[in-house]
Amino acid sequence: MEYTQLGRSGIKVSRLCLGTMNFCPGFISEEESAAIMSRALESGINFFDTANVYGDYFSPQGVGSVEEIVGRWLAQDPQRRQKIVLATKVYGAMGEGQNERGLSAYNIRQACENSLRRLKTDHIDLYQMHHVDRSVRWEEIWQAMEGLVQQGKVIYTGSSNFAGWQIAQAVETARKRNYLGLVSEQSLYNLKDRTVELEVIPACQEYGLGLLPWSPLKAGFLGGILKKQVTSRRKVDPWLTELISKNQAALEAYDRFCEELGEHPADVALAWLLHNPVVTAPIIGPRSLEQLNGNLRAVEIKLGAQQMKRLDEIWPGPGGPAPEAYAW
Repeated sequence: MEYTQLGRSGIKVSRLCLGTMNFCPGFISEEESAAIMSRALESGINFFDTANVYGDYFSPQGVGSVEEIVGRWLAQDPQRRQKIVLATKVYGAMGEGQNERGLSAYNIRQACENSLRRLKTDHIDLYQMHHVDRSVRWEEIWQAMEGLVQQGKVIYTGSSNFAGWQIAQAVETARKRNYLGLVSEQSLYNLKDRTVELEVIPACQEYGLGLLPWSPLKAGFLGGILKKQVTSRRKVDPWLTELISKNQAALEAYDRFCEELGEHPADVALAWLLHNPVVTAPIIGPRSLEQLNGNLRAVEIKLGAQQMKRLDEIWPGPGGPAPEAYAW
């Protein structure tokens, strides 16, 4: 495993981050989730990501259950907590109350306490705002986050699903308070979804944020989906079927490219992200040990200039950063 600093922070994290969104009933069992976390740690992955809203999506009371699963795994061996960089998030609705969601100081404080309880830990290494909250001013948000840092309950703060200008606004407001502010941004980014190259990636470069791409395989779309359609009996979601139909030619070209490399499509998609200097760690979401073991190969794949150019031809981006992508 390779390691790098998380954005402009001094903490070192693995080049792959273990995402836990699938660790809930309906997807995989708690025993399987625990096995994946143990294998990830053994393989050198020291960066784990979760969120307070992750849970049993088939149950109205399911929010929080993934944090509880991670917490029970951590409690099985006290040494595990010291070996990982633990990230979670705040924003989503955790109940029917008007103040059980968003980024008010009230909710940030309460949500943090609840996450700490579920995770069975005394601190969160990276506390991320899961989405922007346009109804709350940055002075209030940073006051709440600073308080958690001062209390030792949070070490670093990050954002998720922010626009480039919102990253700038957050960082500049933190500077005025002499507060470190954001060290990372978690965004949708993969070979197919490249909109963040316009504004978000330039903002991360300018302010020293590490980019944590979520859905790096686009829910399996970039993981050899054409072959899986033939060999797997598992029903494909309607939206994914439509996406495959619209991108059949690109998928076929991508599969041929990966065959020439002698690598699995999922590993190539992850390796492509790792070649971007702004990317700290793609967030992988394996549902099995087999998938996890496959993802580990991505760190070893080195793509040359011509191979990166081929991938750009198959999966064109927006044309670079704004405004040059659409202006002179």
